[in-house]
Amino acid sequence: MTALAGDPLQESKALQGRLLVLLAGVFWSLAGLFLRAMDSAGDWQVVFYRSLTLVVFLALVLAFRDGRRLPQTLSAAGWTPVLAGFFLSFAFVCFVTSMTRTTVANTLFLLSAAPFLAAFLGWIFLREGVRRATWVAMAVAMLGVGVMVGDGLARGAPLGDLLALGAALAFALFTVTLRRKPGADMLPTTVYAGLFAMLWSGPAALATGQGLAVSTHDLLLCIALGVVQMGCGLIAYIVGARHLGAAECTLLSLSEVVLGPIWVWWVFSEVPASMTLAGGGILLAALAGNALSGLRRRRPPLGAV
Repeated sequence: MTALAGDPLQESKALQGRLLVLLAGVFWSLAGLFLRAMDSAGDWQVVFYRSLTLVVFLALVLAFRDGRRLPQTLSAAGWTPVLAGFFLSFAFVCFVTSMTRTTVANTLFLLSAAPFLAAFLGWIFLREGVRRATWVAMAVAMLGVGVMVGDGLARGAPLGDLLALGAALAFALFTVTLRRKPGADMLPTTVYAGLFAMLWSGPAALATGQGLAVSTHDLLLCIALGVVQMGCGLIAYIVGARHLGAAECTLLSLSEVVLGPIWVWWVFSEVPASMTLAGGGILLAALAGNALSGLRRRRPPLGAV
């Protein structure tokens, strides 16, 4: 149903949606801050405990929301959320391991290429049409990615940038998988993602000698990552996105990419390199331009996710 101009109720819902999606980006932007505050926890330990906390938190939310209908909710969704969760778990792993190997700015800027990768993969696998403006934006975004990856090579830290691109690709595959079943419930998908991420990170932590023993300080930060940064961010985004179009959601969630480097610069004096800022600026301009062109094209329908 399209929002009627001047309808106070619909305008109020749209405003609430914008605030919630913006808030989701703020929650997500805290990842680098929490990770930089860790004392000694390794990347695989962080992935494991963040995923464990996320699973417990979202399972409680689902149980509160669905009650006795929870088993039916999980079974009715079919295999699509499971496969989507599988891809999302790789994004979880690549995201954290990238941040431990490069700057927060590099990770977040490169991760913001995910919408363009999703558009490209949707065009290939789902035969979804891609607007001319999006093709142009993708070309510009690739220029920004090239500048940032080249900077990573020059600094001798290419692995972190490649992992960030891996996170973007995994998130794009997650998005395309969900498009096969529009309207799929995101919360069960994220629970599956957390479970898969635990399956990857637990054995990896043991195999690499990190083990699963962490300090109380680091464990509390992992819990904050699972509940506040990821869990609360997802809930705010899912609820807010119901009242907005995809272009507006993309634009508002850029708060994560903008605020993330600012937090770690403010608290830990981690200053992004000039080439990182240049490439990130090009990528953000492409993303914002594509979203704004989508907003100008037509007013987004209410209820779009």
